[in-house]
Parts: sequence; structure tokens; C-alpha cells
Amino acid sequence: MNTDKAHFPLNAWYAAAYDVEVGRSLLARTICNQKLVLYRQTTGVAAALEDACWHRLLPLSMGRLEGDEVVCGYHGLVYNAEGRCTHMPSQETLNPSACVRSYPVVEKHRFVWVWPGDPALADPALVPDLHWNDDPAWAGDGKMIRVQCDYRLVVDNLMDLTHETFVHGSSIGNRAVAEAPFVATHGERFATVTRWMENIEAPPFWAGQIQDARGYTGPVDRWQIVRFEAPCTVAIDVGVAPAGSGALPQDGGDRSQGVNGYVLNTITPETDGTCLYFWAFARNYSLGEQRLTHQLREGVATIFREDELVLEAQQKAIDEHPDHKFYNLNIDAGAMWARRLIDRMVDAERGGATVIPIRRVG
Repeated sequence: MNTDKAHFPLNAWYAAAYDVEVGRSLLARTICNQKLVLYRQTTGVAAALEDACWHRLLPLSMGRLEGDEVVCGYHGLVYNAEGRCTHMPSQETLNPSACVRSYPVVEKHRFVWVWPGDPALADPALVPDLHWNDDPAWAGDGKMIRVQCDYRLVVDNLMDLTHETFVHGSSIGNRAVAEAPFVATHGERFATVTRWMENIEAPPFWAGQIQDARGYTGPVDRWQIVRFEAPCTVAIDVGVAPAGSGALPQDGGDRSQGVNGYVLNTITPETDGTCLYFWAFARNYSLGEQRLTHQLREGVATIFREDELVLEAQQKAIDEHPDHKFYNLNIDAGAMWARRLIDRMVDAERGGATVIPIRRVG
């Protein structure tokens, strides 16, 4: 396990905020050790600037908005959305070097994404696919958690759902998750872990969902298909269907009698030891029930609070044992591939090279 500090690529899109967080006020966020201020222009377009005035480095987030420009709260220097200073107090001639960095911004899938690396490489086509978050065929909502741990620990957690049995036994976990076989595969940018559990007792969360939505009680076929997109986005296809109803791939993959959800996760490195964890749960059943959307968001928040406690305790232990060597089990296959894809992106930026052979683990 690589525990290098600041081990994240800069040439990538990172979620800086939910769309509703960015408005006509100044929002301070830290991404990859870089301090930013975000706001929405009068046109509705989001902007991101370096959060430090060119003059005396006061955070611009302590200032105010005037139209589409940011006014420094110390001496009143004014900056446009491109970071150029357009006004200085008590002088007409503007210093040509008076500017702050402006960051590429894309708004997609209900997130405001920022590119902290080389702006010339900021291709909007590289924004991670989380389309379920605003697809009319799906309903859901989510939150952001600031977690006191290396962002890669959150990726590890999501790539190995065996922990559900032990961390989330009262909700989404049961013994079947830990005992079921899985298949891990990877490509140039993605890693996937697929696990099917046939004819099992549904854990409490899913038993309640299929009973409320379909009126079904009894054994189920359950699936978890975890898809990692480098460097730090994980979309998890989850659900249950009545046992033997055709949901299994070998039976045709018909999930129509079951309930299907997507757990959407994108983790943004904040500092070397903290991260911003954006998540949402989207479903394709009972779409018009806003009450259910709220209940699921709060219920999933409770589940992720259990993860947060584990991850922060793990990070503390890592910091206390800097020379400890981690050993990988079979269940770590997905997390291993995810980390290798991250390593390759970091090495490429630093001028190194990481060769990853393509093979199947399971």
C-alpha cells in the first residue's frame, strides 16, 4: 500500500461542490492542497479562483461579490472570473501582474467539477460518469462528508464491500456478502468488482425496499457491481430481485421484478490527510415519492457515518505506525487495481511510468 503524501494526480476533474452549494456568495474549498473560492456569476455559470488576493494574500472568500466580480475584503481589489484584477484603490493604472489563478470549471451530474492541474489539458469529456444523479429515470439525493483520512482509504473501502458484513450488519450487510465469490477486472481507466449472491436472505435495508416497492418478501438474488473510474470516482450498481426471477446474468439479467439502486461516490483529495467525500443514492423505483428520497438519503448518511468512524480510526493508526507494511488479501483485488491506476496517473505527471498487465482476478 502506497502511503506517500500528496499522492494524487492534478490533471483530473475533482468534485468541488454540489451544484446547490455554489450560488451568489463566496464558497471556500480546498482541493489537492490548493485553496479555491467558488461562486456563481449572474449568468448562472460557476467560476473558481485562487483564494488569495494578489496584493496581501487575504483569502478572497472573505470578501464579497459585486456583479460577476470578487471584491477583496481587505483593500478592495476587484477580480473578474478570469482572475484578472480590474480595479485597484486610489489609482487608475493597474499593475499588469495583478491577477489570481482561475481554474477550469464544468458543471455536470449535479456536481461542480474543478481541474487543479494544467488548464490546457482540461477536457470536459473526462468528467466522471455519474449520470444517474440527474437522469429523469432515476431519483435520489446525497451529501458531502469531510473525512479526516487519505482519499485512497475511501476508495479502498468502496472497492471491497466485504466490510458491509461487519461494519453495516444492521442495515445493508449480512454474511452472504463476505462469503460470496467475486470477479475483479480492470482496463486503462476503470476497475470493476462484480459480486452476485444467489437465493439469500435479504439484509434489513433491501428487505424493506423490495417489500415496500414490489410487495415481495422472501429470498432474493442480490448484486453488487462496483466500477472505479480513475482517479477517485466509484459508481456501485446494487439491488435485489426475487430469487429465481431472472435477474442473474445466466438467467437473462431481467431485474424488472426487483429494486435497483446506484451508490454514487466521488472523493476529492483536500489535503494530504483529509478529503471531501461526495455521495448520492439513486433508485429506479418509486420515483415520485419525495418522502422516500429523503428517508434514503438520511438512512445512507447513517450508514456512511459508520464508514467515516472506521476510516478516521484507520488513518490515525497509519499515522502512528508509519513503517507498517500492509498485506493484501483476495478481497483487496479491486482496491489494488484502483490504486495502481492512481499510481500510473501520478507517475505520468511526475515523468515516471507504471506498467499494469491486463489480467483477471477473482
